[in-house]
Amino acid sequence: MADHIVEVRGLWKSFDTVEVLRGVSFTLSKGETLVIMGGSGSGKTVMLRLVAGLIGPDAGTIRVFGRNIEHLSEEELLPIRRRLGYVFQAAALFDSLSVRENVAYPLREHTRLDDREIEVRVVRNLRLVGLGPEVLPLLPAELSGGMKKRVGIARALSVEPEMLLFDEPTAGLDPTNSKLVAELIEELHGGVCDTAIVVTHDLELAKTVADRVAVLIDGRFAALGPVAAVLASDHPAVQAFLAGEAR
Repeated sequence: MADHIVEVRGLWKSFDTVEVLRGVSFTLSKGETLVIMGGSGSGKTVMLRLVAGLIGPDAGTIRVFGRNIEHLSEEELLPIRRRLGYVFQAAALFDSLSVRENVAYPLREHTRLDDREIEVRVVRNLRLVGLGPEVLPLLPAELSGGMKKRVGIARALSVEPEMLLFDEPTAGLDPTNSKLVAELIEELHGGVCDTAIVVTHDLELAKTVADRVAVLIDGRFAALGPVAAVLASDHPAVQAFLAGEAR
């Protein structure tokens, strides 16, 4: 896993007077799933949004697919964003669009596929996340929380991304649906998209999907390494966080 898909160096980000990230550095290799853990408000989602180019850092560098993105314009970011899929915490589905239209949306925006080709890819991506064609005409309000998450993942897969970014993919789900989503992420890693960053406070999800885990505390990584090594960390703040999430 020598090819770095993401390289982050000395990343700082503040909102008003609050320093959220304080000199964070990490790399993500092709074929790797990195799980970033931390409590609410620790900056996990901010990190993901920075990697996606949705916001810019105050200092530091972010290199994605071999290109520094921290000073790129929206137009210059488009080719990079087409190579990644972003799964938002609340799925972020369009309420007024059906499942079919939600999953097709990135294809209509970013490709020149005709309607037949789009339909084939929509059905295929829904199948990949365990949903059949019967959900195509449904609106988001007619879906369970777990189904919304899976439709959000299917939409992220529409542009056949080289990397997936997951923001709290099991948040708000019951244990059964959380387990199903964790297993789905693991299956995608083994086939459809082998590189991912997952931000979560869900320890069981991390154990299931992570190649490496980072624990974000007070704006810095208090631990970063293989799952077993992080779980065995003797850092007091890391142990306190893990103990709290294991309850």
